[in-house]
Amino acid sequence: MEMMIDFPGGARVDAHFGDFIVQTDQPPVSSAPTPFATFLASIGTCAGIYVLGFCQQRGIPTEGIRIVQRMHSDPLSGLVGKIELEIQTPPSFPEKYLPALVRSAEQCAVKKHLEKPPVFSVYTQTAG
Repeated sequence: MEMMIDFPGGARVDAHFGDFIVQTDQPPVSSAPTPFATFLASIGTCAGIYVLGFCQQRGIPTEGIRIVQRMHSDPLSGLVGKIELEIQTPPSFPEKYLPALVRSAEQCAVKKHLEKPPVFSVYTQTAG
């Protein structure tokens, strides 16, 4: 997979891949989320895809189900040191499926990549 990153103006930085554009921006005036907020959102939404699939495969309604994602940062470094994903279910959700629901969310590809991060290679190339 390849993404093209460009700079459309101001503090905007956009990623283009396939038919999609992911727009990001930086404060003080933002027209889109920051790249880091987009990254963090990818964790919860990825887990959500697995929760949704789990429920759909079993015919369990998803009304009233949501994931609350909490980030805990180290006050000295400012880096996120812990991420919690709390899957909230309605009282009607079958209790026997709760542990399996957690296991399904833990299959998130974004989470797995954070647990075994890729190697980065950053370099320059003169275009032309």
